[in-house]
Amino acid sequence: MFKNGKLSSAQNYDEWSLVIRPKRSWFDLRLFELLQYWDLIWLFVQRDFVAVYKQTILGPLWYLIQPLLTTLVFTVIFGNIAKLPTDGLPSFLFYLSGTVIWHYFSECLNKTSQTFINNANLFGKVYFPRLAVPVSILLSNLISFAIQFGLFLCFVAYFVLQGSEVKSNLWIFITPLLLLMMAGLGLVLESLCRPHHPLPRPSLSRNLWRPALDVRDAGHLPGFLRPREIPLPDPGHPLTPIVEAFRYAFLGAGTVNVIQLSYSFLFMLAVMMLGTLMFNRVEATFMDTV
Repeated sequence: MFKNGKLSSAQNYDEWSLVIRPKRSWFDLRLFELLQYWDLIWLFVQRDFVAVYKQTILGPLWYLIQPLLTTLVFTVIFGNIAKLPTDGLPSFLFYLSGTVIWHYFSECLNKTSQTFINNANLFGKVYFPRLAVPVSILLSNLISFAIQFGLFLCFVAYFVLQGSEVKSNLWIFITPLLLLMMAGLGLVLESLCRPHHPLPRPSLSRNLWRPALDVRDAGHLPGFLRPREIPLPDPGHPLTPIVEAFRYAFLGAGTVNVIQLSYSFLFMLAVMMLGTLMFNRVEATFMDTV
């Protein structure tokens, strides 16, 4: 407030508890800010979760219908028609296990790739750590996974009571690690996509780091990234050992390849590091191009 043409002591810049400065380097991540804005992240989580079934007739039931329909298609085509082996497990349970954990990765990949374009208006109005948005997406998808995972456990219990050869084991305790790996791999398009650039770029050298992929193209990529492990194995795909480990942990079918899991984990760390650094770089100027 001004008094007699002078700034009052209450508005003295030295008394501000928070000073917002532009980021200067690739590694100026300021991850600690995410803890300070945890309440905002939780609001984003609620927004993302409710937005899926808002103004729909079936509401939250869509979280259950989607994996069920996908599993039924796999069961009919690959189980009943193609007669593909399922390691002695009921076809429905075999494909449901892969569908549930794949869906978590797919949703993370789809929604984080749309971070910039879906939140452009919000980003242009107020400051908050932009990384809060993709983090909230991972958490909201974790809630939907929990719902679908509960459905999966119900079917496991049903088939066990029916006498099926389902043998859960101690590998179930690595489930949080498997989800972390899926979430990390789901960030692969988070910052490798950029908003549509309608204006000429001022400097080629300044924009060499800019990815060439438009965010509207990103939504078409998850289908190409789907591992053939669902329903066919593809050992070279980084998602395959994760799905195999999940299935073995809860159903006792297949094997857990520690070497391949380690490869997937290292690949996930590389993706998370690259994605976070690129996101940090893109967010500094994307409002000029959106």
